[in-house]
Amino acid sequence: MPLTSLAGVIASVSVFAVAQGLSYPLFTFLMQKHGMSPGEIGLSAAMTPLGMMASALLVPGFIRRLGAGRLAVACALSAALLFVAIGLMQNWFAWYPVRFLLGAVVNPLYILGEVWMIALSPPDRRGRFMGVFNAVTGIGFAVGPLTLALVGSDGWAPLVVGIAGFFGCAMLLAVTTGRLAGFDDGEPAKGVLHFWKVAPALLLAVVVSAAVQQGTYSLLPVFGASYGLAEATLAALITTMSVGNIVLQLPLGLMAERLDARGMIVACALINLACALLLPALVTTPAVWPLLLVMGGTGYGIYTMALVELGNRFSGSTLVAGNAAFGLMWGAGGILGAPAAGFAMQNVGPAGLPGTMAILTASLVIFALYRARARAG
Repeated sequence: MPLTSLAGVIASVSVFAVAQGLSYPLFTFLMQKHGMSPGEIGLSAAMTPLGMMASALLVPGFIRRLGAGRLAVACALSAALLFVAIGLMQNWFAWYPVRFLLGAVVNPLYILGEVWMIALSPPDRRGRFMGVFNAVTGIGFAVGPLTLALVGSDGWAPLVVGIAGFFGCAMLLAVTTGRLAGFDDGEPAKGVLHFWKVAPALLLAVVVSAAVQQGTYSLLPVFGASYGLAEATLAALITTMSVGNIVLQLPLGLMAERLDARGMIVACALINLACALLLPALVTTPAVWPLLLVMGGTGYGIYTMALVELGNRFSGSTLVAGNAAFGLMWGAGGILGAPAAGFAMQNVGPAGLPGTMAILTASLVIFALYRARARAG
């Protein structure tokens, strides 16, 4: 793989992560200043994954009609313009459709980046390749909240990172994606929803990973504020989760090569479940920092392990459809996680956030073990 093409793929994914990492806490802080409730904030956060779901269904068709490279460039430019719209429209109601459109245009960037990396990864080293790839994504998630910690949540400053990043990504993709292979292998196209029949446990893993990650990113500021933590501390806590995303993906990927990616999905879910249960007791103690480090790494690690298993089982146009299905399920998880945790917090207090995360990860463990037993039988 040429280094310039590698840079294009990494850019397309890292700016997606910056946008996600920046937008969720930024909107939370802005909406808190407007006096909105946790439930309303969670509902707003669901707009981005809803847009991701809508576009995921269309990605395979757009790739066939436009080509992967042209689609990626168009999406990067559109995302930059949407970040401009966020700054121009200081109206919380108008942000709902903008967040939907942002999800719709960044999702193809993420899908294409993953498919290119999976297809080019040697099978016996796929775990480490995807671990490094998702570590880069984690860096993008860390940059977003870190921007807020440095410049605050007011004005254009936190938006400039996203605008410049997406424009730069579009330019880089325009000159590099022509070197990357297409995905037309002559096989009949599989529908995105077809993967519910062939890989339900993998898709549930994506749903749970997205729900845990996006729900926590969106509502950890509300959870921490209820314990009296300052805004700068809350942004730093989110950044700590992002650091976990970065430093743990490669070790998890290496373990998936030596062990089994399916088993690693269950292991990551169990660790994340334990972290969620411990969070209320440790949130005001120094132990919260390593706890969130591990929670962030294993929560995202569920997704990394699912990607490794996807690459092990599928290729070509089927891989594209499978990864688009992952994008759809990631959006579904985002819609599920943030609103569910937000309304749970309204009804049972701050413990609603970790409680929701624990229920989600427990459901994945139970279903994955059930599927493993059914295959063995």
